[in-house]
Amino acid sequence: MSNNSIRVMVIDDDSNIGNLIKLYMEKEGYTVELFEDGYSGFQSFKNNPPNIVLLDIMLPRMDGWEVCREIRKISDIPIIMLTAKGETFDKVLGLELGADDYIVKPFDPKELVARVKAVLRRTKQSKTAEEEISYPNITINLSNYTVTYYGKEVEVPPKELELLYFLATHPNKVFTREQLLEQVWGFDFYGDSRTVDVHIKRLREKFSSENEQWQIKTVWGVGYKFEVK
Repeated sequence: MSNNSIRVMVIDDDSNIGNLIKLYMEKEGYTVELFEDGYSGFQSFKNNPPNIVLLDIMLPRMDGWEVCREIRKISDIPIIMLTAKGETFDKVLGLELGADDYIVKPFDPKELVARVKAVLRRTKQSKTAEEEISYPNITINLSNYTVTYYGKEVEVPPKELELLYFLATHPNKVFTREQLLEQVWGFDFYGDSRTVDVHIKRLREKFSSENEQWQIKTVWGVGYKFEVK
């Protein structure tokens, strides 16, 4: 996909930031649409989805958390959260809701461009990977982003699925939180390692593996592994 066919949706109530992003993105050949409130942005998304969304958190009418949550109900199009809040809680909440990356204001527009390129590249790689892996009672399909557990499809957010798939494709190998951040979120993700813990916890809630021949196991002081018995 060439850059000039990629549409970037920016939802930010600060017109100065929106126009700055538009300027830099258009230099890269992207088409940019600006929205200054969450409701208008989400309605446009439903009618004509873009290739990626740059989403502020503090928005009028419908905040960024709600927009992210609603988008994830209908689409896995990548979302990068933009916000002045840099606390770990906000980062983790955004990623829990299904955001693909997180950048704190004020940011270098060149870094934002690099993040957009990296997220689009990872998304493209995931979409073109016709890969599936199975263990007793569970099948993880990366090509169509589905997990089948005991014959039923379980709804799993994209990043949780990618984390599960990565661990499952490396059975019994231990990974540190930092390695998982690098492999699943990308080397350019400046996140907090607690993000990994949150995603692991949510996977365990969905897939109770105490009686299975496999489990996502904590290796204390190191990280996690997908243990196959």
